Amino acid sequence: MKRPALRRTPGVRAPLLLTVPALLAVAFLMLPLVGILARTSWGDLGAHLTAEPTTQALRLSLLVSLWSLGLSLLFGVPLAWLLARVPFPGKAFVRSLVLLPMVLPPTVGGVALLLAFGRRGLLGPWLEDTFGITLPFHTSGAVLAATFVAMPFLVISLEGALGGLRPRYEETAASLGASPVRVFLTVTLPMVAPGLIAGAALTWARALGEFGATITFAGNLPGTTQTLPLQVYLLLQESPEAATSVSLLLLAIAMVVLIALRGRWTGTPGDHQRARSTPRPEEPVGAAPDVLPEPAAYVRDEAARDALGKAPGHVLEKAPQERWPLHADVTGFTRLTLAADPGTTIAVVGPNGAGKTTLLRALLGLTPRAHAALRLGDSDVTALPPHRRGVAWVPQDGALFPHLSALSNTAYGLRAHGVPRTEARREAQAWLDRLGVGHLAHRRPGQLSGGQAQRVALARALAARPRLLLLDEPLAALDQTTRAHVRHTLRRHLAEFGGVCLIVTHDPVEAVSLADRVLVLDDGRVLQDEPPAE
Repeated sequence: MKRPALRRTPGVRAPLLLTVPALLAVAFLMLPLVGILARTSWGDLGAHLTAEPTTQALRLSLLVSLWSLGLSLLFGVPLAWLLARVPFPGKAFVRSLVLLPMVLPPTVGGVALLLAFGRRGLLGPWLEDTFGITLPFHTSGAVLAATFVAMPFLVISLEGALGGLRPRYEETAASLGASPVRVFLTVTLPMVAPGLIAGAALTWARALGEFGATITFAGNLPGTTQTLPLQVYLLLQESPEAATSVSLLLLAIAMVVLIALRGRWTGTPGDHQRARSTPRPEEPVGAAPDVLPEPAAYVRDEAARDALGKAPGHVLEKAPQERWPLHADVTGFTRLTLAADPGTTIAVVGPNGAGKTTLLRALLGLTPRAHAALRLGDSDVTALPPHRRGVAWVPQDGALFPHLSALSNTAYGLRAHGVPRTEARREAQAWLDRLGVGHLAHRRPGQLSGGQAQRVALARALAARPRLLLLDEPLAALDQTTRAHVRHTLRRHLAEFGGVCLIVTHDPVEAVSLADRVLVLDDGRVLQDEPPAE
């Protein structure tokens, strides 16, 4: 029997007009490297690399490059965040200043440093008279020169990573009670870690290979400012074979850095977390128990929490809980006055662009489009920043932090409020158990189905002990079967919430089944605010 011929998948054939110049470009870039390999005296390589001047220059290069990396991290990370997140006048000019050392001839950069920090420069005399610091012809001058030319690599790489990170993660962290510094350290930096690591590696490699600015500003003093690139320059005149061997060492270091960073510094935040985890399919309705755990009271006292931690599955007697009525006057694009008693769930409906999400963000204090004069219980929180309002937000996609497990996600708000780690994790586990996903506490978001992730996001918001709960289309991304199951779970647990809950939805079934009132918006104005039956 004749086997059928295999069909080849049609691919893109490069035009000859483009292929030939491309190959010539590769050859042009390869020939210098081949020249180094061909001219290296392999028999004398060890002797060349272990010679005292070479090892001394190598130690100095490592010292200078590591100090340069440290200074770049200290000043470059805040600068990258400023450029990526804060609008301010002259931003384009500041970005141009950051890019300038990358396109400026290194010797010109050295001259500029000399005119700024030299003994006759703008700041040099003041530094010498006040602090006794002389930068030219000193190791600190070599560090300064390397930092000047290398820090832009870190800033540009990290700015791109920050620009690709959706602010929703940081806004959600703020709504859970995390201060801006805590958000930056626990959410922003971990999520842009690939870009930060790539930028740091490129910065270190560039500082290690710096030549022009160093020799112009700091000079070429053995043991003081004579780094490895400067040593290569001297060896070319005295011993070309040794210069080739040292050049091969620098080439090898550069290649190791580039291979290690292959494909990392061009991705967006979250790509690598998603690549390391395999998303799970949506859970079938039978995967979760038909009868969910009864929602325990919204307890805050230590004794009740200890009892819950010591006896998993035990249903506590309902303890007295705090109650937070809502009163808000919203102005701007969305204009309304909203008042609700504790335990009220309000469905916010309307066409796209009606101002629903603007209303939620105004209550959070996260948008300039609208302003909310907000009172929760007896407290006026209008002037408070988002992390101090006690308003928890669950975005449409949940915005679970991809670098944290479900348990750590749920405990995040408690930790932000100063709850000790052990107690926070115990209470977080209790909330996950109540929502039927306690057995998934060790999994990261990429390992959860849509329904499971939504329950974890809800548990995280409730565990943060909010006074106002905002849910932005929490079930929109789920299929019909999973949506019905999660809706059932949500209804049972909102009944025990001591504050007011606003749910943005386009689904009339959700509005009728979950809400006590339906708020209809159009063009930022209220058309109707009535019980679902109306």
